[in-house]
Amino acid sequence: MATASDRSRYRCNLCNPHDPETCLHNPSDALARPDEARELYQRWNEQWQRYGYGYWVARRHDSDQQLGFCGIKPMELQGMKVLNLFYRFATSAWGQGYAGEAATAVTTWASRHVPDLPLIARVRPANTASQRVAIRAGLTRAEHLDGTGYDGHDWIYAAKLAN
Repeated sequence: MATASDRSRYRCNLCNPHDPETCLHNPSDALARPDEARELYQRWNEQWQRYGYGYWVARRHDSDQQLGFCGIKPMELQGMKVLNLFYRFATSAWGQGYAGEAATAVTTWASRHVPDLPLIARVRPANTASQRVAIRAGLTRAEHLDGTGYDGHDWIYAAKLAN
């Protein structure tokens, strides 16, 4: 769960207007004002209170610097209850394996603590880095679940789907 000091950094690391690459594949996630970050934090905090899980802040083991975040939230996909695996990292952390490490840890946590729900990741077709993260975390393509998302077509990667 994020700390109070993390809240002040959400605006910068979620979708920093000074670092537009952060939301290149998900432009509807961009935050332009501090009040948007506060509202988002409130929704995330409410999810933690209700379900006991949500998004974790990712840091290097030897640093307090926030690299990004990764976690799960419950949602419905084509009428099926699922957990959505979500990860977003500052561009300065891209290409170093942090997202894959975090997504793998969250996937492991979810399989132990929320074993009854399938895990999915919604990925833009052009976002090959995110596709590699989903695969590294143990998810596989589930083309039959692909569909339209907030920012265009979503490719779905999944684990623990019912047959």
